[in-house]
Amino acid sequence: MIRLPAHTAVYRLRAHLRRGGVVAYPTESSYGLGCLPGHSRGLRRLIRLKKRPQSKGLISIGGDWAQLSPLLRPQNAATKQILLQHWPAPKTYLLCARAGIPAALRGKGRSKLAVRIPDHAGARALCKRIGTALVSTSCNRAGKRACRSEREARRQFGRDVWVIGGRTGCRRAPSTIIDWESGRVLR
Repeated sequence: MIRLPAHTAVYRLRAHLRRGGVVAYPTESSYGLGCLPGHSRGLRRLIRLKKRPQSKGLISIGGDWAQLSPLLRPQNAATKQILLQHWPAPKTYLLCARAGIPAALRGKGRSKLAVRIPDHAGARALCKRIGTALVSTSCNRAGKRACRSEREARRQFGRDVWVIGGRTGCRRAPSTIIDWESGRVLR
């Protein structure tokens, strides 16, 4: 599944993320690249490493609702209940972002944020272990195939990211992205 860092390594991993560091970790279909969702320096570094346009926006994952809710405008109880019935799953929903969420995370000119509680127990456990949501974008340079193993992630990004070992899920396709308000499937 995923080789979670030992207690002392978790402390170092948290410090790495707080300094704007980037981490690679297994998800449902491939390795993901992540940083802290509200950390502007981490977001800039991740976007630069991927060679990705800043206008696109990124997905954030959490181990549970409590980790995602600080990123979003408050949801009514019915919406929250329905979302939690859909998760964990490889379904990413666009929900209204809380004020102050960096544009690099939402995407230029956008007010919604893509969030998911992943259907990969290791990715959820990682978020819970470090105590925060993470950005989750495919571990690859723009236009290249996503890394499906620890070895591929290390080969493509070397020492630029902290690679967490483990197995990806069996999915071949990335998560489905759905606009919550309209129900429109975007990917």
